[in-house]
Amino acid sequence: MTLRLRLLLGVPLAVLTVVVLCACGSTGGLDASEPAPPVSVQPSPKPLWPGWSGTTPSAPGAETATKLPPPEPLDGLGALGPGGLAKLDVRELLRADPRLRTFADRPMIEKPGRSGIRPPVLVDLSGDGRPELLLAIDLESGRSAVVVYAERGGKVYPVLFTAGKRIAVEVLGTDLLVRSPCADGGEQAVRYHWDGKRMSTVSDTKSYRKPDRSPGHGGAASPSARPSSTPPPTPSARPGTRP
Repeated sequence: MTLRLRLLLGVPLAVLTVVVLCACGSTGGLDASEPAPPVSVQPSPKPLWPGWSGTTPSAPGAETATKLPPPEPLDGLGALGPGGLAKLDVRELLRADPRLRTFADRPMIEKPGRSGIRPPVLVDLSGDGRPELLLAIDLESGRSAVVVYAERGGKVYPVLFTAGKRIAVEVLGTDLLVRSPCADGGEQAVRYHWDGKRMSTVSDTKSYRKPDRSPGHGGAASPSARPSSTPPPTPSARPGTRP
């Protein structure tokens, strides 16, 4: 092979080497001088009534909401003024709601321990910039009723009604989270989301508290218990048990 032929063959190889090196450098990662993208902060639950917090496909919920008739406006209320729900008298609102009118004359309360009406709270749950009005009524039995009202076209609509015992109400972004203790020591958490017409249930979870294995709580063996000299049976010898 002549020297000229060797030189001609060496040129394509050199060009191919440069192309491969350039291709390896153009990856989808970050260069040393390129800043990392910001990390979005996930919302955390925020209690609406902090004093009561320690007592214990398409839009989410749209499929469930379609099975229910749309909420009807409350009768007996005049047209809302410029202040909207914020200027509405709480007792007048309760008297206009057939489910809660019997509680309209109960006293206003500022902390847990008594029955009565908690301070009203305004929260934008629909995400349209118009806050909804939340009311909670504590009863002598330990149960509480929570209701959410929305204003549309000068009329007031009840968009959520729920009740439970020793409930704590929180907001998670624009969602509403209602927690209540269970009889077995666990906790039930129901999450509601605005579906365009009302607050609909998107999740209903129950958490179970793990048994306390610390000494004095039944987790340790009794001092009088003696180890058995007979080896325990293997798991295969006891059907239905877990190792």
